[in-house]
Parts: sequence; structure tokens; C-alpha cells
Amino acid sequence: MKAENKNKKKFKIGLLQMRLGKNADDNLKKAINMIGKAVDKGANIICLPELFKTEYFCQSEEVKLFNLAESLNGNTVKLMSNAAKKNKVILVTSIFEKRNEGVYHNTNVIIDENGKVLGKYRKMHIPDDPSYYEKFYFTPGDLGFQTFKTKYGKIGSLICWDQWFPEGARITALQGANILFYPTAIGWHPKEKERYGLAQLDSWLTIQRSHAIANGVYVAAVNRVGLEKQIEKSDGIQFWGNSFISDPQGVIIAKASKDKEEILIGEINIDHLENVRRNWPFLRDRRIDAYSDITKRLID
Repeated sequence: MKAENKNKKKFKIGLLQMRLGKNADDNLKKAINMIGKAVDKGANIICLPELFKTEYFCQSEEVKLFNLAESLNGNTVKLMSNAAKKNKVILVTSIFEKRNEGVYHNTNVIIDENGKVLGKYRKMHIPDDPSYYEKFYFTPGDLGFQTFKTKYGKIGSLICWDQWFPEGARITALQGANILFYPTAIGWHPKEKERYGLAQLDSWLTIQRSHAIANGVYVAAVNRVGLEKQIEKSDGIQFWGNSFISDPQGVIIAKASKDKEEILIGEINIDHLENVRRNWPFLRDRRIDAYSDITKRLID
């Protein structure tokens, strides 16, 4: 286990780009093993992919798949808390949360280096697209956009489809977040990849880099890799990897491949963030007196 980083201005984050299989226990063991390796590489905060315990099950609408959900006191959070404490590392982890009978969420749990749960974020924007039938499974988040205070400063934690909405990034940044983490499960429909794949991936990278620039924050997005067929006769989803870390100017400081499991490490420099904000004072120059229309669906 690597020595604890005492420098609060410069520290490292780790993203675990994973290939997930059908066996949940194997996925959990792999995640815990990768956490240890990331700490050996110097990571002080580690983020796992969205719903990493299982294959991406939202490719179909099946009532029996609600059995995959667990409470915030369940096995996954307990194992992740133990891993955080053992490795003295902060974790941003993901679960399919059973809140009550009939109410389920897609939830991030933030755990500190002592194994204590700092809080949770429930996915706010829920997609409903071919093979991404999340509205069937997840109730929209009711906790709002949040930050979590860590020994390295405040961090924000959003989830996948949230990454397309500038409002979520802005509100989280306004609460003081220096890093926006985006656990993700996104990929190509194999039949569409040749025609649309490059543009789709570029859009995904661009929108998140824009959040970094507009808010003067670091952005860290972690995805899964591999072809997953939740229905054998379907084409499945080819998850495109490309996990990355962007600095507050939108410069990508670390980026993973499209098809390999990787532990991605990037350095966060709070002095650099402050310097960027001093020169690009977007938060200072916001016209908050002129933005009331943003709460309307459309302006007719």
C-alpha cells in the first residue's frame, strides 16, 4: 500500500476502466483488486464505472432484473468501504439502489479513506433509448446535485446521462466542486458504429471537456469496455472505453483506449485550477440576474 499523500494541492485520481462479466462476485473481486493496483500507482481518489457490479442490464425491460438491486447497507457498499479503509483511499462507487419496494435508483456512493460513507448521489437524468431502457428501472434522483467534502477539497459526482446537461455540471461546480466525476456506461450499437461511431464518441468527449472549461474544474469520466449482450439474439452494446481526465482548460491529461481494461491515473493541481479561473473568470462574470428563463421547458 502506497504512503498517504499529504499534499492537498496536488494529488492523483484513478479511473478503473473495466470489462464486466455475468458473475457479480467476480466483478466485485476484480474491482477490489484494481483499487489496490490504482493505489500502488499513487491514486488518492478512485472512481469506478457506472453499475460496475453487473453487465449493463438495462438493454431490456425485465421485472426479474430488479432482483439485482441492493440497499445502501448491502454487500457492495460494505465491500467498497472495507477496500477504501484498507487502502486509505477515497472511492466514488456505483450501485443499483433498492430504496424501497418499487422504488429504485442509480446511485453513486462516496466513501472516505476511513471507510465512512460521506454521502450519496442519485442519478438525476434518466435516459430511455434503444438498449438503454433506464426509465423502466430507475426513479429520477431526488437529492439534487451535490458536492462531497474530502480531505482534498470538494468533489462532485454525477452519472452518465447527466454528462450531457450543462446545468448539472454548473450547479455542482457552484457548490465548490473542483472535480466532476462521471461514472459511465456508454457505447455503440454495433450496426451503427461504422456510420455514426466517430461522431458519437467525439460528441461525448466534447460535451464533457466543455463542462471543464465553462466551470473551471477537472472532469473525470470512467467507462466500461467490451461487447455486452444482455439478450443473446440482440446485437448488444459495444462499450467504447475512452475514459479520460480533462483539466480546467479542457486539455485531456490522461486517456484510456477504446477496448482494454486500464487503470488511468491523472494528477490534480488545485493551483493550476485557481490560475485558470483567475484568467478565465466565467463564474465571476455570470449574469445571474438574467437567467430566470433557464427554468422553463421552452421559451415560446
